[in-house]
Amino acid sequence: MVTDSPPLPPRAVVLLSGGLDSAVSLAIARERGFRCLAVSFRYGQRHAAELRAAERVARALGADRHVVTSVDLRSIGGSALTADIPVPKDRAMADVGTGIPVTYVPGRNTVFLSLGLAWAEVYGAGDIFVGMNVLDYSGYPDCRPAYLRAFEAMANLATKAAVEDGRRICIQAPLIELTKREIIARGLSLGVDFGLTLSCYDPDEDGCACGHCDACRLRLRGFAENSVADPATYRTGVEDVPSP
Repeated sequence: MVTDSPPLPPRAVVLLSGGLDSAVSLAIARERGFRCLAVSFRYGQRHAAELRAAERVARALGADRHVVTSVDLRSIGGSALTADIPVPKDRAMADVGTGIPVTYVPGRNTVFLSLGLAWAEVYGAGDIFVGMNVLDYSGYPDCRPAYLRAFEAMANLATKAAVEDGRRICIQAPLIELTKREIIARGLSLGVDFGLTLSCYDPDEDGCACGHCDACRLRLRGFAENSVADPATYRTGVEDVPSP
């Protein structure tokens, strides 16, 4: 007697930076039953440590495949992450999220989502997961829900998958309305090993976080609010948790 094989799980592309948020996003995609292609980017950032972190996270969270795509945003510059501009340190927490800081990379999320969209077409994925959130973020305009809705609308006008094959693209941002405290709690509930991740804008060559940039300070506060020690490796002397 011939029986039909059970359907294969759906596929998703996950944009994976190696940071805390994208790791939780990958864990959520896996929890929802997706087979995941994790896509990371070598874009001319000031350090390669985040790509090593992304590789660790993809392997630990069971991505089907992890690819690194190169695009040279350093040739454009305009950001402390892609040009010789100092990364802001020890800003007051009240100032984080106010205005657009110099760590904003012009066009980065649009470029990343576009390349993720191309991978989704080839991989046969209808969903693209991103780790963006709007509550505890650094003021980037391309992390807002309105931006993601606009990109999703464009994706469904611009792809063969949607126009000819009827396979609509959905941009999934499961962390979009969560605080860093809530994101960390969600990751802990899913068994994410945050010691594998790197959130810092200015780590050293060994991948030790600085503890003073906006990303480090938001992360440290989020762990403190969960009454859990951050397992990331920081440079010596980083002990203070930023106050709200």
